[in-house]
Amino acid sequence: MRGLVTALVLCGAIFIVWSQKGVIAEAALPRLFERGMAAQFDAELDDGLHVVLCGAGGPLAHPKRSGPCVAVQAGKQLLVFDAGTNGARNLSRLRVNASNINALFLTHFHSDHIDGLGEMAMTRWVQAANTSPLPVIGPVGVARVVDGFNQAYAYDSTYRHAHHGDVVAPLSGAGMRSVESPVPGIGEKVTVYAEGDVSVDMFAVDHSPVSPAVGYLVTYKDRSVLISGDTKVSENVTQFSQGVDLLVHEALSAKLVGMMHEAALANGNLVLAKITTDIPDYHTTPIEAAQIARDANVGHLLFYHVVPAMPLPGMADVFLQGVGEVFEPYTLGEDGTLISMPTGSDEIVVVQSLL
Repeated sequence: MRGLVTALVLCGAIFIVWSQKGVIAEAALPRLFERGMAAQFDAELDDGLHVVLCGAGGPLAHPKRSGPCVAVQAGKQLLVFDAGTNGARNLSRLRVNASNINALFLTHFHSDHIDGLGEMAMTRWVQAANTSPLPVIGPVGVARVVDGFNQAYAYDSTYRHAHHGDVVAPLSGAGMRSVESPVPGIGEKVTVYAEGDVSVDMFAVDHSPVSPAVGYLVTYKDRSVLISGDTKVSENVTQFSQGVDLLVHEALSAKLVGMMHEAALANGNLVLAKITTDIPDYHTTPIEAAQIARDANVGHLLFYHVVPAMPLPGMADVFLQGVGEVFEPYTLGEDGTLISMPTGSDEIVVVQSLL
């Protein structure tokens, strides 16, 4: 009997709380909003080089892998590499303040690497009333891309300034400013960004017929990360990855794409059959990326631009088959994966996802 009474009392309490959930939420939300707005990604990070994936996938939709986007917190500077779909929104979810982006770098001009560019620039502008446009650095051709986005967002910028004024949307900060660099030859790299202890070098990769296509080497004090961009096995990636703390490398599973190809043929989907025939020859397999990491003696390998999307159980296991026999440690990236490299040490801290 006592147990029944206790159960009834508990049920009654739960009902009262449930019936008053709106009142409780209204009382709690102001404090929660305040805490949420104060929280910042870099607030508790040690001085160092911190890499977080704001997009770990490729062109195909996946709930945990958005379009390619890599954020690098180098000391107090925030750099972003590519701006795939959901990149800006994932930065917000990660408490990475887009208004602090010092520069954005493009590896090439495939749609999945640039289709979030307008939102990234808009978010940076209005979150802190930035008075100068977002610098977008890349190979020759980036000016045409930036000009197109600026034109597409011209009406929007005017509307936001008319509605909010300079307090939110000063017109001097609208849009983007392109910074083009000729692509250096094989075996060469060129510095395209240097501020304080941070430097970014550009080098060519092989994503033909896509040209130009580049990767980037980021150095902060005594720590380093190389971002491959989209490429098949590249001499430059191996050369410039020598001894880096972190290699962020794209990867495509030829085995999984082959399975998709057979399924497409079986279903009479000639478009997908053609795509799955074409794409393996300008990407790197997971095992090839592991071989590069091994030969370059890197500290850690992070897979991003993961292709294909892997929504089914067991697909990740197939993707990674044989990788551990070639190189460890490695991480299969997803949105929110964080790799932290504090200065003054060899430590590499891996968080599978902050989301």
